[in-house]
Amino acid sequence: NVRKDGSSYETETSVSTIHDEQGVVRWLVFVQNDITDRVLMETKLLQAQKLEAIGQLAAGIAHEINTPSQFVGDNLRFVGDSIGGLLEIAAACSVLVGQDPQRPLGKAAAENLRLKLEEADYEFLREELPQAVVQAQEGVNRISTIVRAMKEFSHPGRREKQWANLNNAIRNTLTVTRNEWKYAAEVALDLEESLPDVLCLPAELNQVFMNIIINAAQAILEKSGRDAEGGSGHVQDALEKGEISITSRRVDDHVVITIGDTGIGIAEDALSHIFDPFYTTKDVGKGTGQGLAISRDVIVNKHQGSLDVQSTLGVGTRFTITLPVS
Repeated sequence: NVRKDGSSYETETSVSTIHDEQGVVRWLVFVQNDITDRVLMETKLLQAQKLEAIGQLAAGIAHEINTPSQFVGDNLRFVGDSIGGLLEIAAACSVLVGQDPQRPLGKAAAENLRLKLEEADYEFLREELPQAVVQAQEGVNRISTIVRAMKEFSHPGRREKQWANLNNAIRNTLTVTRNEWKYAAEVALDLEESLPDVLCLPAELNQVFMNIIINAAQAILEKSGRDAEGGSGHVQDALEKGEISITSRRVDDHVVITIGDTGIGIAEDALSHIFDPFYTTKDVGKGTGQGLAISRDVIVNKHQGSLDVQSTLGVGTRFTITLPVS
């Protein structure tokens, strides 16, 4: 709504009817509350929860960037060490070009080139140098992907809805949370490439995907009896990985996202409470009970969608997110 001074504000409005003695509607009663401050606080709470989650992911993200960085560094050192030998070969070639190979000086220059080729191990360099450059480029691309995903994920977002590709949002979230799930599960992606863009709040949907994916990884770790922080036994636990499956489909004028896991599951008596604020099935210190409550608010109240869950104790859990395209 708009105030007399031209400034805008958000309202929560209810409309009711008043009937006369014959049951005919005679009046409409509007009750309007200015909820601008409340909406602002909700936005701040949402961003605070996101920044808290990013802070918890920071060490894992640093590790994800450090690995390709070392890879790039190792390949560049190899290229740098090889350049000296290649320059000596080039110098020997330039001397040989200026000599008659049939004369003594020419024969000496040719022999010098042969020695330089052997010293530099030219055949090895010819095979390995192009691969080193390609691998270094792959490492840089991996770092760029992580940084770009992090930038898009952590963006505070706009309060107005915008068109966004949810497949890209899912991929970005998987990149940002990779260190949380890579020791726990393999991710099976089945995304409909022709999925239409959705009119939504992308930053808030990113947060929903993150909450559910991290919960899935922790449920798988809990089922196998491993550290839900992902901090122990990574190598020996590799063969015990579960699976996180993510699908996207268009169904009529809606987009449906499912995120399933093969984790420990949720007990039936807890299933009806998992969207309640501050309710958590995790140990003390490992969950605030805000993630799924915020997720439901984002999907149901802010996007007029639905967030459903199916779970079997000891088998796994599947969340289904349904969003209108517009």
